[in-house]
Amino acid sequence: MIRALYTAASGMSAQQLNLDTIANNLANSSTSGFRQRRLEFEDMIYQNLVTPGAAQSQQTVSAGLQVGLGTRSAATEVIMTQGDLNQTGNPLDLAIQGSGFFQIQRPDGTIAYTRAGSFHLNNQGQVVTIDGDPLIPSITIPQNATSITITQYGVVNATLPGQQNPTQLGKSSWPPLPIQKG
Repeated sequence: MIRALYTAASGMSAQQLNLDTIANNLANSSTSGFRQRRLEFEDMIYQNLVTPGAAQSQQTVSAGLQVGLGTRSAATEVIMTQGDLNQTGNPLDLAIQGSGFFQIQRPDGTIAYTRAGSFHLNNQGQVVTIDGDPLIPSITIPQNATSITITQYGVVNATLPGQQNPTQLGKSSWPPLPIQKG
């Protein structure tokens, strides 16, 4: 009887963690660059009540008798599928179609990767993330630029006063896959 209660309790605990994971996915569904997670489960240990091949009152039980002692969460899988693309009107907002990441530099100097494509300019004119982390390679846009365009392959152009043709400011190291502008 007690074994059955422990088995049921482990299942309820695992299911609660699964519901928490689903709730987190729903709460962050509109967060730019968010990756959904899926919980994976595994069986807990089995207890052999009758050993396979054991004789039991003139009969041999070939398969034996095992009783499972519940389940638990084994791992959390990050689901790497393409999210929804939204038009923002910001020429610096980008989305990668297919696989790939934007490479950024964290404040401690380490390199990190993100799929969140909401970018803006900092006070030095560098293209940065919402958290202020600059893209790698760093692209600086002059303050007097009248328009900014980014091609589907990551070439950043800006039109400056007195010029008819845009000036290429740099090419990102973003994946050579087409990117879609905001």
